[in-house]
Amino acid sequence: MAIIDQSWYKRPDGIPVRVAAGGIVVWVEGGKTFVALVKEDGRPDYILPKGKVKDGETLEQAARREILEEAGLGRLELRRYLGVRERLDFKKKNWKITHYFLFRMTEQIAEPTDPRKRYFMEWFAPSDLPAMLWPEQRELLKNTLTASDEATMQPKNPLNTVTLPSPADE
Repeated sequence: MAIIDQSWYKRPDGIPVRVAAGGIVVWVEGGKTFVALVKEDGRPDYILPKGKVKDGETLEQAARREILEEAGLGRLELRRYLGVRERLDFKKKNWKITHYFLFRMTEQIAEPTDPRKRYFMEWFAPSDLPAMLWPEQRELLKNTLTASDEATMQPKNPLNTVTLPSPADE
């Protein structure tokens, strides 16, 4: 098991850059908010669903595809863009720039579709998060999901005015 320390967040010279997208998916029921986290078969810690942006995909399309593949969640309502987190990938071979979005579930059905890896998805209350592999993901969750969870689910901007960085900015 890798120990994730500050060395994962310092970009070495000459390392290739990979752009990824994913998100925080919430489900609100009875005034309570739950967040979807995934775990890869055989690994003990949870992660947010995310992965590589494919040619021709927008960041949002990639985030939706990765969430469907890893968490099995497909009926998503975009709430807002959450920004970027950067670090080395798990093998420390690429610098990963990941764009995150906040989505709200409209249906609780979950069936991961990734053909290469087996993932498991579980719902957690923000106040009772499990051990997570990546510290920046835990920090993103805590900064996004506040005590007033229902207010957090409201978009900061109307969805048609969400501004995303252009590929040239990456």
